[in-house]
Amino acid sequence: MSVLPGGLRVCVESVPQYGRGLAAVALTVAAGGDDDPAGRHGTAHLVEHLMFPRSGGGSADPTGEGYAALVAGAGGVCNAETHRDHTVFHTTVPAESLPDALAWEARRLLGFAPTEDVIRTETDVIGEEIRGAGDAGRSWESALGALYPGSRDSFGTAAELAGITAGEVEAFFRAHYTARRMVLSVVGDVDPAGVMAVVRAVFAGVGVIRVAGEAGAAEGIRAAGEARAAEEARAAGEPRTAGEPRTAREIRTAPLPSGRPGVAVGHPLPDPVADRPAYLAQAVLAQVLGRSRLPALARSARDGHRLTSATVTCGYHGQWLASAAPDLTLAVLGRAPGTEVDAAVGIWRSVLRAVAEGPLPEAEHRRAVNSLLVAWHRQADSLPTRAVALGRDALLLPGSAGPDALPAELRRTTPAEVAAAARALLEGPATVTELAPQARTVPTARAHTVLTARAGTELAPQARTVPIARAGTELAPQKGTVG
Repeated sequence: MSVLPGGLRVCVESVPQYGRGLAAVALTVAAGGDDDPAGRHGTAHLVEHLMFPRSGGGSADPTGEGYAALVAGAGGVCNAETHRDHTVFHTTVPAESLPDALAWEARRLLGFAPTEDVIRTETDVIGEEIRGAGDAGRSWESALGALYPGSRDSFGTAAELAGITAGEVEAFFRAHYTARRMVLSVVGDVDPAGVMAVVRAVFAGVGVIRVAGEAGAAEGIRAAGEARAAEEARAAGEPRTAGEPRTAREIRTAPLPSGRPGVAVGHPLPDPVADRPAYLAQAVLAQVLGRSRLPALARSARDGHRLTSATVTCGYHGQWLASAAPDLTLAVLGRAPGTEVDAAVGIWRSVLRAVAEGPLPEAEHRRAVNSLLVAWHRQADSLPTRAVALGRDALLLPGSAGPDALPAELRRTTPAEVAAAARALLEGPATVTELAPQARTVPTARAHTVLTARAGTELAPQARTVPIARAGTELAPQKGTVG
């Protein structure tokens, strides 16, 4: 790890065994959905998109050839994700093209100047992403908002983004995309000394040319963020700041439409920095519950066939340790016909009690830990995954020994700690959201379709039919968390 004069942290790791002839670059920025100004939900997501302009000229593209096109022309790939507490851009290229990729990365930071036309194009794209978000994202968002009033997903709100101006976007960028809030990580078949020489040359102006205006912009963004949090806390009827969990034992939220009857139960996770062992124990517990206890129950007659399916995720879509923002364990249980919500929740709590009363059999505990280790080792072979993990650890998880220390930490997790994790879920606050079957699609002369995509930059369109509540009326847009 090195620090440039402007404050940019740079981490270079030579691991040719994971990708001979390749290199990955990740730029991790401490700016996410939680930093969106009041009335402009989705600003961080929009800035992510504007780093990949879809038309020549303007934002970060002074030559008229877009960043993604330059990367593709070198035989590489690139993408980005906006989370609640950070945004990460990652690019993989042949190792010989790494100096060019670093220069392109610096250029889009130094040349960020979005035009109104490009902004309108990207807000339209984000609107499609919002409409394409799935049921899992909506269940997570509902639980998040109930447990942590003032917290929101990172996609944004189309209506709030519709009126955003270039000046507002640039103010956000100047306040948050500063050198001291960024980590650049480079991983692959590289020479660290050579990489640092290129980085020092092309990133020399990052964090320097905007210094004079950053203090005022940062103050304005900070004040706007505080106003947003206060406004949403009042709307929720709770005088607390975002990130502070409720203390009520059970919080019922509004039902959500779903393809099949079910129930989603959400629980807050421990702080991954201040209480890392307890956090990792929750990750192991999710494996125990989701891979063995609940599926076995759903397949058997032990509960009278009241459950048809069961999934348990630690972190949004199972992305544990991918964020330092308050997060959830979410259980989604399919309900058999005639099974009420309370009965399904009772089954969930009975399974938690069985683990809490333990002790968890050593073989079952070992299987759960091993499944996490296998997933980690598969990801460790991915250059962009390693680059992103290094950046996140440096930026969001102070004190972390790095991704390679994680296997040993997981192996130190004990059955007793997993039992304690189950007790914490039983004793702490929880959200309960009924998943109700959607209205049947009414045949029309022409199917209503939208494009869906993972929130990020590279769109992967796939048409899907939008369920229609009544003839000619589409259901409300679905939103979820980016990542």
